[in-house]
Amino acid sequence: MGLVIRTTAELAAITTILLLILATPLAWWLTRSSSWTKDLIAALVALPLVLPPTVIGFYVLVALGPDSPLMALLHPFGIRTLAFTFEGLVIGSLVYSLPFAVQPLRTAFELIGTRPLEIAATMGAGPLDRFLTVVVPLARRGFVSAAILVFAHTVGEFGVVLMIGGAIPGETEVLSTRIYRLVESLDFAAAHRIAAGLLVFSFVALFLLFLADRRFSALER
Repeated sequence: MGLVIRTTAELAAITTILLLILATPLAWWLTRSSSWTKDLIAALVALPLVLPPTVIGFYVLVALGPDSPLMALLHPFGIRTLAFTFEGLVIGSLVYSLPFAVQPLRTAFELIGTRPLEIAATMGAGPLDRFLTVVVPLARRGFVSAAILVFAHTVGEFGVVLMIGGAIPGETEVLSTRIYRLVESLDFAAAHRIAAGLLVFSFVALFLLFLADRRFSALER
């Protein structure tokens, strides 16, 4: 059980860190861009919100399989497939949780407006300097919300991780797939213990999210 918890925590932590890095420039571009492709990219980013997890899991599984053009690029490096591996789980989690990182960041960036950036520009700050010293501090609410949502969402993933990882004990099995296996074996008592733990975790995560949002609102007054 300890290994399953560790795998789940590692998957959620790695996904959260990577998505904060990847989603930040994407959310900033969606906020500032006037390109005709903006709505197209925004729709693609939000797609995991409406697609069944098994659909996402299936296509990611195909993309990570040994016969996919994507994996063919890695064959010279001795990597034939990432399906049914922890690395594959991370990739699937990045796709599935992407909107939970982008949307809070995009909302936070939009609330900043252009005035603070214009003031920083008149003081000689370059684009990167303006982003790091003005945008990031002012958007801290968005970063905290994104981190909490992505971590909690990743912990609760089921369809995607089951399709991509196959719930291999000791390798790709996480808490959600352990519940599924326990129910299949009719061990409802053990399944209930894990499910109750995830219920409490989800409640605490949402409580912390609302608490952080309230605190930031108070500081901004």
